[in-house]
Amino acid sequence: MTTAPWRDPALTASARVDDLLSRMTLEEKTAQLYGVWVGAGTDGDGVAPLQSEMTADYDWDELITRGLGQLTRSFGTAPVDPALGAQALARAQRRIAEAGRFGIPALAHEECLAGFTTWGATAYPVPLAWGASWNAELVEEMAGAIGRDLRSVGVHQGLAPVLDVVRDPRWGRVEETIGEDPYLVGTIGAAYVRGLESAGIVATLKHFAGYAASAGARNLAPVRAGVREFADITLPPFEFALREGGARSVMAAYTDTDGVPASADPGLLTELLREQWGFTGTVVADYFGVGFLQTQHRIAGTEAGAAHAALAAGLDVELPTVKCYGKPLIEAVRAGEVPETLIDRAARRVLLQKCELGLLDEDWNPEPAERIDLDSTANRALARRLAEESVVLLDNPDGLLPLAPDTRIAVVGPRAADALAMLGCYSFPSHVLTHHPDIPMGIEIPTVLQALRAELPDAKVTFTEGCGVDDPDTGGFEEAVARTAEADVCVAVLGDRAGLFGRGTSGEGCDVTDLRLPGVQAELLDSLVATGVPVVLVLLTGRPYALGRWHGRLGAVVQAFFPGEEGGPAVAGVLSGRVNPSGRLPVSVPQVPGGQPWTYLQPPLGLAGGASNLDPTPLYAFGHGRSYTEFVWEDFEGSAPRITTEGSYDLALTVRNTGDRAGAEVVQLYLHDPVASVTRPDVRLIGYQRLELDPGESRRVTFRFHAELSAFTDRKGRRIVEPGDLELRLSASSAEVRHTALLHVTGPVREVGPDRRLRCETEVSGTG
Repeated sequence: MTTAPWRDPALTASARVDDLLSRMTLEEKTAQLYGVWVGAGTDGDGVAPLQSEMTADYDWDELITRGLGQLTRSFGTAPVDPALGAQALARAQRRIAEAGRFGIPALAHEECLAGFTTWGATAYPVPLAWGASWNAELVEEMAGAIGRDLRSVGVHQGLAPVLDVVRDPRWGRVEETIGEDPYLVGTIGAAYVRGLESAGIVATLKHFAGYAASAGARNLAPVRAGVREFADITLPPFEFALREGGARSVMAAYTDTDGVPASADPGLLTELLREQWGFTGTVVADYFGVGFLQTQHRIAGTEAGAAHAALAAGLDVELPTVKCYGKPLIEAVRAGEVPETLIDRAARRVLLQKCELGLLDEDWNPEPAERIDLDSTANRALARRLAEESVVLLDNPDGLLPLAPDTRIAVVGPRAADALAMLGCYSFPSHVLTHHPDIPMGIEIPTVLQALRAELPDAKVTFTEGCGVDDPDTGGFEEAVARTAEADVCVAVLGDRAGLFGRGTSGEGCDVTDLRLPGVQAELLDSLVATGVPVVLVLLTGRPYALGRWHGRLGAVVQAFFPGEEGGPAVAGVLSGRVNPSGRLPVSVPQVPGGQPWTYLQPPLGLAGGASNLDPTPLYAFGHGRSYTEFVWEDFEGSAPRITTEGSYDLALTVRNTGDRAGAEVVQLYLHDPVASVTRPDVRLIGYQRLELDPGESRRVTFRFHAELSAFTDRKGRRIVEPGDLELRLSASSAEVRHTALLHVTGPVREVGPDRRLRCETEVSGTG
């Protein structure tokens, strides 16, 4: 028996795919360019924008005779036992392979934003909590575990991470982002990609690009970001994830920037992504994104026109299901309206990826792992560690925390006794299970109330809800005030309910007009504070909320961004003192609910000044966070006051834990550029190092600054390093500077390319 060249693993992937393409019909090549979403609802509430309008019927048995590019969310569409689901996926893959001439299976993808989005899988903290941990290594470890779980059931591709940089915290999808700074998003995002890819899963970067900068913080609204904002804030995290993470897929954003939809932008998807950055993987559509070129953006009059625009731009795969890339595209090619070379280009990229995954090999086997455990003890331990490291102690002015073990505690608030308070909108219970109220949660999620009672068994703990998350009913205030008046301390657990498209207070399509706490929670907090009993505010949210109204009136403030299934014990551990808080803010916390948008990356005119009576200065700055121990930063030194535009500069200091308990400090390096040829952010993060220190222990950390880290986009669109003065600030937050190094950069203006240095390398040594 002679093996066709495309089946021969001894040949290069390129040679194999070239041979395969030469044998395929137009219909067979096109079939590799779309997915099928089995079981997707076509009526009622969906999990994707305009799902009921965009989902079309198809004949499965007839469709797969031509082959199939992707299978969409076999596990993430409805509750399914993981072992049974894995067997069902394997059967579907065998049917696909048997139905087509070439026996090629589909590539199966799933959501994995905060863990594998399926029933019974570990619900990890949301990406905003990853940012709050400032611990890229731990995020990489988590992603590796998620990737292994995906592989165990037969999944090949994960639709994560989100690399959008927060530009307006009113946007509903803030919880899905890593933060408001491109360096933090880039380093943490690249770590997630490395972890997922290390398990053999194709990581998909989203949303490329500009999605988070939508006007008015409205989901899918137009993006009006300028060229330099786009280049210097929006794009760097994607560069990090491609260069350092090795991501093999990119998802085009829904939005349009300056009138050009991302899904039809060859400048973005081909010239920048492939020709300048050298990306060789696949570009996939966000769900229904190709069809939206016709129905929402209206840059195409037909489905075939939408397909042509997307393919010409460089968008290879239509997700989640076949619509524009099916019959309309084939007919347009036959009519000479769309060049077949566009089909060949996209199909080649898809088949190369399938070849890399082993899906073209004769010994391909769809059988899942023998033992499937998607919420293992090891997973839960990882979820607990990340949750604990992501909790941010915003304020503890008089040392009220940790709580005394035998105190009387009134726990109040709508988030205290609800397991869903821990989860973001892309966790399976919030994303899908709300449509299946009779199905159990599938994982154990202790609430803050349960966990606090377990942490402090000798404390007298009472509970009353006080109010709902977002309803106007104040009928529970009286009981809440009464219970608080009887206690030594009140723990008010307030925040968000994650949901989709207006069904929550945070999440996709759950945008807000201002940053007031949802519903009547602010009024409830006022009532509790008025009792005179010390109040510890615990926030379980997907975005920052304005807290200036209570500044100086609260005993302590604890922020947790949807900390996952182990979030309850993590928060309770901070309250009890078992956990020394070490999280740092990945987003600023505002003083007042209006006056947005605002992030810390502001040029001089974006800061407080005499020209306006509105002060945008945040209450708690980006990077802020407190601890139960004290750290001293000492022995600061730098190696040279002058460098060239090609030079580097080392600066170092020693951090010592002077307290009586172990803790973690995060040393942050910021750049201030006093004079530049275009306006620059007053400060921006260019490096950081998390240090774990025992009592009395110290570590010396060295930052290796290179002039390329000061690069920015000039008026001609070039990324340049300019000579002149720079100020490097070693800080505990963007607003809390500990040491400053003045640096003079000499030499000519230097243009740098996509191979420029992105990361400020650090070195940590022990000093005792």
